Amino acid sequence: MPTPSSAELPIRRLTHRDLTACADLSEDRGWPREEHKWGLLLTAGKGYGIDDPGGGLVAACVVTEYGLYGHPEMGAIGMVLVAERHARQGVGRRLMQHVITAMGTTPLTLHATPNGLPLYEQLGFKVTGKAEMVRGRFTPNGRAPEACTRAATAEDLAGIIRLDEEVFGTDRTHMITRLPAFADQLRVAEKNGRIIGYAAAWPNMDTHVVGPLIARDTETAQSLIASLAARSDRPLRTDIDVRHEELLAWVKEQGLAPLTFNAVMTYGMTELPGDWTRRFAPLTVAAG
Repeated sequence: MPTPSSAELPIRRLTHRDLTACADLSEDRGWPREEHKWGLLLTAGKGYGIDDPGGGLVAACVVTEYGLYGHPEMGAIGMVLVAERHARQGVGRRLMQHVITAMGTTPLTLHATPNGLPLYEQLGFKVTGKAEMVRGRFTPNGRAPEACTRAATAEDLAGIIRLDEEVFGTDRTHMITRLPAFADQLRVAEKNGRIIGYAAAWPNMDTHVVGPLIARDTETAQSLIASLAARSDRPLRTDIDVRHEELLAWVKEQGLAPLTFNAVMTYGMTELPGDWTRRFAPLTVAAG
């Protein structure tokens, strides 16, 4: 019996049971396996994939929905991967078209690498922003930021969720409530007993990724990063909105080096909701 072409293979929903296959697919394309991140995305989001008759996955991606349950206000697409042996055969386009159709009229966003940008533009996504990835050993240099930070407690969670929805522009309770278990650190900044920012540091291979990073101002964002770094024995990595020029300059002074840029793209909306002036870094570029 002839092997069906990738264009004929069905697209199905992925579950947490597909975690190893997703990590194998990442490795196939030269990415880190990132099993910890895949685990979060496959439980908090909706995974879509195509099975390879020979074993493993032909392609995969994840959509994380935000807003009221059953009535999403926005979807974030990430981890769009096609196995090397099936590359340049239209598989990625077919998978993306399936997701766009499945999401109906729900606005979408994604972070695009330079390689993926042309496909997303052809599908109707527009570039609406840019984020710079930085990585390195945080080495304090100069005056320390002064905002008061501390480890978050269970009692802080409701306040973190309220602040996050205000700044992010839509409800993502199902993601934020997973942070205490997902992240190695979750810290808040406060003033006069009120939470004015929060940030997490979660393990990804040999680094700690800083995100989400939400703060009242740049000094508060600096304080949160410095407090996370002081309690980490790993290099830090984060993706900062390029409009936050002061914070980007500061983290580079502290030892983090620029790696690459990703384009922030939207579909069905002209820009991301919420308040970008207080949204410094995403939880992950795969989920916003």
